[in-house]
Amino acid sequence: MNKLLLSLLGAALLPALTQCNTLEKDIAGINARNAEIACEPRGNYFVGRRYHVPATRFWGYLRQPGQTWRTAQLVIMDESACRTPDRLPEYTGNPRYAYDNNYEYRVYGKYTGKYGYEPNSNLKLPIFKPTRFEVANANPGWLFKPSEKYDTGAVTLRPAIMPATTSLPVR
Repeated sequence: MNKLLLSLLGAALLPALTQCNTLEKDIAGINARNAEIACEPRGNYFVGRRYHVPATRFWGYLRQPGQTWRTAQLVIMDESACRTPDRLPEYTGNPRYAYDNNYEYRVYGKYTGKYGYEPNSNLKLPIFKPTRFEVANANPGWLFKPSEKYDTGAVTLRPAIMPATTSLPVR
């Protein structure tokens, strides 16, 4: 009887222990990345991460250099001055469209002060008018936390999925 009770107790506690371990790893990873971000050179650009979900019209996330991904905004790009790097024909079977999903860029330009409605995600998003893109990293890894799961069917990656961590010193 005691062996059965211990087995059941162990089975019940295992997911909780795994979640705790995942949370600790996420926080450690986020803190390490935030330390790297704190050392980024400041300048007149934004750090952008391409985030593609099929059938949506947003581009991805932008943040200011030195600011954590928790401050990032999902944006729609106004391509009247500069086309996005993946601007290729969209059709089923085109393996090149959105080839740059999860690439990290230095993005030059400015927010227009306007918002656009993205109907497939039901989001009202700020519009950014880029003037230039520079690839900073073609394989930067996770965006908001190490344990995140990318889903092509919905907007699953948002700053809100980040656990609370220690804050960075202000420079």
